[in-house]
Amino acid sequence: MKIKILFVCLGNICRSPAAEGVMQRLVDERGLASCFEIDSAGTYSGHHGQLPDPRMRQHASRRGYNLTHRARPIKRADFEHFNIIVAMDESNRRNLLHMASTIEQERKIVMMGDYIVKLRAHYDYVPDPYYEGAEGFELALDLLEDACRNLLDEIIEKNKKNIPQS
Repeated sequence: MKIKILFVCLGNICRSPAAEGVMQRLVDERGLASCFEIDSAGTYSGHHGQLPDPRMRQHASRRGYNLTHRARPIKRADFEHFNIIVAMDESNRRNLLHMASTIEQERKIVMMGDYIVKLRAHYDYVPDPYYEGAEGFELALDLLEDACRNLLDEIIEKNKKNIPQS
């Protein structure tokens, strides 16, 4: 059975598609692609169908990520389909909690900031780089690389019986 992870930010054009790209590469590098399904969505539907923000694609490309996801709004069915729903910030988490229909669905929601280790003293969430300059996109990618690595390690540890050890 695949572990299904959904990354969620506001518009699904910066942080969540970048998190999807980072996590997919980590999973691929460990030879675990067959064990995971990774996607992203937004709590706002205004960018539906768009590629990630060109600035995020540019900064991600420099790190070897090819972000081709098309923005989509989160759907109620996502709460049933995905095992883990990762919110980039508190506003996203609140929006997700309002959409969840059951306590079980609420328990699927985690904060990306809970997995940030390297810059934990300064960040307990992933700031939205949309209104920032280049440094905002670089910071978001730094935080996502750290958090995705730690999230993946935790998932692997909790699912040792179902995930081949590399």
